Amino acid sequence: MRAIELADGVYWVGTNLQTEDLFEGIWPIPHGVSLNSYLVRGDKVAIIDLVREWTGTSGNMLQRIKSVLPNVGDIDYIVLNHLEPDHTGWLFTLRQLAPNAEIITSPKGVDLVRAFYGIEDNVRAVQTGDELDLGQGKKFVFAEIPNVHWPETMATYEASTQILFPCDAFGSFGGLKGVIFDDEVPAADQEFWEEEMLRYYANIVATFSPNVLKAIDALGGIEIKMIAPSHGRIWRAHPELVIKKYVRYANYNQDFAEPEVCVAWGSMYGNTEIMLQAILEGIASEGVVAHVHRLPNEDVSYVLSDAYKSAGLALGMPTYEYKMFPPLKYFLDLLELKHMYYKKVLPFGAFGWSGGAQKVFDGMTENMKWDVLDGVFFQGRPTDEDLAKGREQGAELARQVKEIPPKAVGEEY
Repeated sequence: MRAIELADGVYWVGTNLQTEDLFEGIWPIPHGVSLNSYLVRGDKVAIIDLVREWTGTSGNMLQRIKSVLPNVGDIDYIVLNHLEPDHTGWLFTLRQLAPNAEIITSPKGVDLVRAFYGIEDNVRAVQTGDELDLGQGKKFVFAEIPNVHWPETMATYEASTQILFPCDAFGSFGGLKGVIFDDEVPAADQEFWEEEMLRYYANIVATFSPNVLKAIDALGGIEIKMIAPSHGRIWRAHPELVIKKYVRYANYNQDFAEPEVCVAWGSMYGNTEIMLQAILEGIASEGVVAHVHRLPNEDVSYVLSDAYKSAGLALGMPTYEYKMFPPLKYFLDLLELKHMYYKKVLPFGAFGWSGGAQKVFDGMTENMKWDVLDGVFFQGRPTDEDLAKGREQGAELARQVKEIPPKAVGEEY
């Protein structure tokens, strides 16, 4: 395995991961994910971000490093933009291979280097505007971008090549398919990458959307020729494109979502499912796209993508033992955790001897900044009157979604 040159003296030394393991212990990655690391060589040599010890990843990275730097002990700096273990899990071993390498990270990153790896010596904190000269024209400039998506996160900019290394920012799920650059991806694969990038954002980054926008503003004054994130493609032909995508995604949490409806539902004995069909008829009557997901049959990772981008939500939640059907409650927990605000929402569901789902829903969503339509809750099997109300409320949800003004950002792609 060999390193891939991004620019003069700058190399990709990362690896592709295929595993049945879950990303962050939660999110499925059936199509894999790349763990991107970089080597920059001047008079001094720096490694930017690492990998986790994960199905051979560290061995792959080591081979790529050795293809351009046979003696790994010659590494002078290990730059850690973000201390989450998928980018630092190999740190302890690499420090043994390159014992003189200085670890460079943000002030809060210093604390995490100690907490995760017990390393306190030869660790330097850098702040926004600090520089590191590698010689031969290679120079790093650092910028703190806190809470994208951990508080210690920073970005590294190489001034001579104008390459931005932003770690998790501008990242994506999905394993690299034989190419690493945006302009090498076949047209047939563009939809795949769009879906995996949105799912990555909804699962990993959505909570921190205001910080994403702040970070983009903070980086707006520098000339960027290439964006090299820690996951996904490297953007050398159109770095502005991924910035626009992330601006658009970040604004999904700011009342600029798509005029679509995400329908997430569960049913124990089919009664809530009967109402689902009536609500879908109402949505369809207004010509609005509906993305329909049954829980827990589908993994919430994929449901979150559609929920995040859609202006409308229809949530089918039967009552279960005086409370809400647990898979729907878990989904609502995630919507709150990921700050999926400013939605038009229609709740519905069946109950048996007593209700309860609606009360739980009201309590869980009172701070979600949602516009909630009058819900359609019914005992047992829905009556014709219940179904008529479901069709009308589905149509009303669709009408409200269509009334949302066009997005003011991220349209230019």
